[in-house]
Amino acid sequence: MKRVENKVILITGGAMGMGRTHSELLASEGAWVFVADRDAAEGQATVDRIRKSGGKADFIALDVTAEGEWNAAIGRILNAAGRIDVLINNAGILVLKPVQDTTNAEWDRIFDVNVRSVFLGTRAVIPAMRTQGRGNIINISSIYGLVGAPGASAYQASKGAVRLFTKSCAVDLAPFNIRVNSVHPGVIETPMTKDLLAPADQRKAVLGPTLLGRAARPEEVSQAVLFLASDESSFVHGAELVVDGGYTAN
Repeated sequence: MKRVENKVILITGGAMGMGRTHSELLASEGAWVFVADRDAAEGQATVDRIRKSGGKADFIALDVTAEGEWNAAIGRILNAAGRIDVLINNAGILVLKPVQDTTNAEWDRIFDVNVRSVFLGTRAVIPAMRTQGRGNIINISSIYGLVGAPGASAYQASKGAVRLFTKSCAVDLAPFNIRVNSVHPGVIETPMTKDLLAPADQRKAVLGPTLLGRAARPEEVSQAVLFLASDESSFVHGAELVVDGGYTAN
């Protein structure tokens, strides 16, 4: 029995990086995956890879900062599948600047993509999940939503917002049998972090607090997402699942 057999799952930012890995793993475990992204070419490439491997997937063009596009995306999924079991709010961007160098535009953009999108997506799926009598929302935060670090003030503030928004939604949505949890990855080898990990001395500094001494592979985070998306986590609600190689342990 596959772990998310026949579940209908929407993944934002699913075209590349961790989103692609989440999409491929969940599809391999039996889910019908809707890959949502602004990048149609990469999004369709992810779908094609899943289908070639025998999985079930469709692409949805989605600007996660636009309310109208969220409503259209949910409508399309409901028309195609009749329900939506899991929403994974994965889309995000990274700005590496100390607070004194961060512009208003950069602050606003990172909050639009990293926080507003989570709010819009969560609100958009609630009516369908209430009608179904159950649902599951997984928000991708970060270790930088838990602890401080230099040179990432806007990003950290956005991920901290996602962390507490998740807990608030867990309280609000429990009466409707909608579970809400957050995942907090540490340093991951993805296109988004390539500049962060490129110079050897900088890589060593970034990974310094990681007790296992390395960056994670995207699939190691995807395994945590799979657990939360499955019924194995049926009593996990309002929780923070940290996948950081021990970064926050010391």
